[in-house]
Amino acid sequence: MKIDFPIILINFKAYYEAMGRRGLELAKIAEKVYKDYNVTIAVAPQYIDLSLIANEVEIPVFAQHVEAFDPGSHTGFITLEAIKEAGAIGTLLNHSEHRLRIDIIDDIVKKAKKVNITTVVCANTPEVSAAVAALNPDMIAIEPPELIGTGIPVSKAKPEVITRTIELVRKVNQKVVILTGAGITTGDDVVAALNLGTQGVLLASGVVKAKDRRKALENLVKAIRGRK
Repeated sequence: MKIDFPIILINFKAYYEAMGRRGLELAKIAEKVYKDYNVTIAVAPQYIDLSLIANEVEIPVFAQHVEAFDPGSHTGFITLEAIKEAGAIGTLLNHSEHRLRIDIIDDIVKKAKKVNITTVVCANTPEVSAAVAALNPDMIAIEPPELIGTGIPVSKAKPEVITRTIELVRKVNQKVVILTGAGITTGDDVVAALNLGTQGVLLASGVVKAKDRRKALENLVKAIRGRK
């Protein structure tokens, strides 16, 4: 599946509001908003809901994490092949809530390319972002962990983190897509991130836990459309 940018990638995490039928409902809202406004929206549901959601929507579906293992005797672990079978086109890696060693990230990124799975690797600092860029993932998401879930957007609170990330990453890798995460809630937050030079956002509670999830998403995409 070809992904157009900018992109809004919604991480469902393990929120009750995005489990099962509630997750499917949110994914369908995201699909409708995408079709109405032609701004790419992707979702990263919990493992157990991957197949349910991927089979019901046309927008990109990502796993939240994956292991480096090949298929085999690995009870309780998730392989790249498994998420692909479930309908996912990509996966998050190294989220602040699920950190990985750099050698494991390297292993997964290499394997993901072989099975045509898109990788979005999270990083907490510009320096880590640059190290990750050397592994050649498809996307990097810069997310200072202290701002995750706070509603305080990194694009406004610490814009220098984004600009420094772009500077260091581009010295290593000219092609990797750079996303912004942590505290992204409003359309203004998204536009600020894009104006700093990133190509999309990774967010969670700002949409998942919103009282009106369609309205929250429309606020984001309308801001992007207004920027064009």
